[in-house]
Amino acid sequence: MARKAVTPTRMVLNQLKGRLKTAVRGHKLLKDKRDELMRRFMEVIKQNKELRLTVEEGLTRAFASMQVAGSVMSPAMLQQALMYPRRSVELETSFRNIMSVNVPEYTFRTKGSDPSEIYPYGFAQTSGELDDTLDALSKVFEDMLMLAQVEKTMQLLAEEIEKTRRRVNALEYVMIPELQENIKYITMKLEENENATKVRLLKVKEMVLSQAHDFK
Repeated sequence: MARKAVTPTRMVLNQLKGRLKTAVRGHKLLKDKRDELMRRFMEVIKQNKELRLTVEEGLTRAFASMQVAGSVMSPAMLQQALMYPRRSVELETSFRNIMSVNVPEYTFRTKGSDPSEIYPYGFAQTSGELDDTLDALSKVFEDMLMLAQVEKTMQLLAEEIEKTRRRVNALEYVMIPELQENIKYITMKLEENENATKVRLLKVKEMVLSQAHDFK
């Protein structure tokens, strides 16, 4: 790695030592942050896997019931039965902070507390399988919303982990070695200058003593 040109003075040396101390401390903090982000990320991955299985099972039940309902009801009847829903849903988004990452939290409220409002039709001309479909979808909806929240959290944490990893590597493999090399170079130059000054002083002292001896 090519070393940048630096002025070998004590002031620059002290500045570089201060920067090195800050860089080492920052490197440790970023490594701790990266490790904690990885731990949280693994927890979210586990949660995502569990939720995905739950959602897939719920949707499989709902689709199976819908297929049966579609086989005993005509498409026109099925479309008419589902055309005008009685219940509406309001979705709210808030955020929480995980290691300086703002991840979303989704909550929803349904208008109407009557459980029968999930069925937007009368029961005389519809099949029980259609009821099972809507019931399964109603139960899996909250899990689907949670799955969307978890997957977005995974994405944001992964991006932050990668960003932190790059910063850690930049400090560990570029900035800190460069500072250490410059400090070593300046220290060596200062020692060389100090030794050269001592040699010059000794020579001056010898000349002065020699001249004093000649005057005697």
